[in-house]
Amino acid sequence: MVDHRCGSRLWPRLDGGGAKRGDGVIATAREPEKLADLAAEYGESLLPVKMDVCDRAAVAAAVETGFHAFGRIDVVVNNAGYGLFCPLEDVPEKEARQIVETNLLGSLWVIQSVLPYLRRQGHGHMIQISSIAGLLALPGMAMYNATKWAVEGMVETLAQEVKAFGINVTLVEPGPHLTDWIGSSAVRPERGQAYPSHEQMMQQSWPRLLLAAPDAAVAPMMTLVDSDAPPLRLLLGESLNALIIQDGQQRLAGIA
Repeated sequence: MVDHRCGSRLWPRLDGGGAKRGDGVIATAREPEKLADLAAEYGESLLPVKMDVCDRAAVAAAVETGFHAFGRIDVVVNNAGYGLFCPLEDVPEKEARQIVETNLLGSLWVIQSVLPYLRRQGHGHMIQISSIAGLLALPGMAMYNATKWAVEGMVETLAQEVKAFGINVTLVEPGPHLTDWIGSSAVRPERGQAYPSHEQMMQQSWPRLLLAAPDAAVAPMMTLVDSDAPPLRLLLGESLNALIIQDGQQRLAGIA
């Protein structure tokens, strides 16, 4: 994925997968020129389209462009989002509004723009990139957690609403991967000294949260794309199952 703050992929499946195996890919980015190497490598199989998910009209135009180029859209990888690392007490208003605008509303604009095409086709697969932070509360990431928890509720509701139209919906929940998400794509506002650093808080709370190589996500994602009966959720990353089970057990104990 390119440009985490605006990236989505509208994926017309020509013969069962990604551009490397012959599928057509509508690759969206705020700066599509950054996709020039991929476009040169895959030719007509990859269509770069300029899009900022914070611009609802631009999202609708990008979807229309892609649909008319390929005549169908079978898989949508909705990857709008970026990280905001800051204790909740110190989150600036501007950054709070921007991450909601991008991570939550940006995802909504993509979903709303593409659904009419999928409904008319009578099939399609909406893959929403969420996060382990949509399942666990991670210290130092309160606003990122907030957007991903909201995305989880929004998209799980969507799955129930569109099932009758033949549309599958999956929430993909990656753990931490060694991508640009933790690098230049992340926003780290100035904060006070009352709290430890984000890294220290994470290490204290989740010492077993291991970083995975980006390539580790390729095989399960392609399996998901090819599935005739995809799951509602797909968890990606090392050592995550035990953390999710532990957190769930604690919630059940609290309810009891």
